[in-house]
Amino acid sequence: MKKAKENNNENYDFVLKQKVVEALIFSSSDPVHYDELLKRIPDKNMLNEILENLEKKYCSSGVNLYVINDAYAFRTSLDVSEFLNIEKIVPKQLSRAATETLAIIAYHQPITRSEIENIRGVSLSRGTLDVLLELEWIRPGRRKSTPGNPLTWKTTNLFLDYFNLKNIEDLPGVEDLKNSGLLDKNKVIFDDQSVD
Repeated sequence: MKKAKENNNENYDFVLKQKVVEALIFSSSDPVHYDELLKRIPDKNMLNEILENLEKKYCSSGVNLYVINDAYAFRTSLDVSEFLNIEKIVPKQLSRAATETLAIIAYHQPITRSEIENIRGVSLSRGTLDVLLELEWIRPGRRKSTPGNPLTWKTTNLFLDYFNLKNIEDLPGVEDLKNSGLLDKNKVIFDDQSVD
């Protein structure tokens, strides 16, 4: 009776340790080195047996246990990887011109292209507005009832969402910008000094 109880405890101990190793490898984005696992499971024989069990357990699954230079990682099975292609938008950093244009639109909307150019002091390239349109941070507004009926520009809900604003009134005011150092003339906000 005592022997059976000891076997149950050993089995429970092994199963628990296997779960620990499985969780460590699963939760790590980088492969986990064998020595790291050995720190948790100091018994090499037991660790090797656990790793063999995990390899068998996942060999016919959607993820497999891979050994990469003495490190272990769960990776998508080659059988299913083609079905898991994810299109991911890689954000690119806005140019100084695009950032300035976006700020001007946000603070002065609805605003025309010529008004943006007057505020910036330089002409606006078509590409600058295209970048902001592509990000869906700006959209065309109403045409102004002035000669030529120029189109105005406004920010979108995506702009508010991206910058964690509930509405356009939540934009920082002049005092907030001064307090954060963004209006200090001695500080450089942008690395690039290029203009359109």
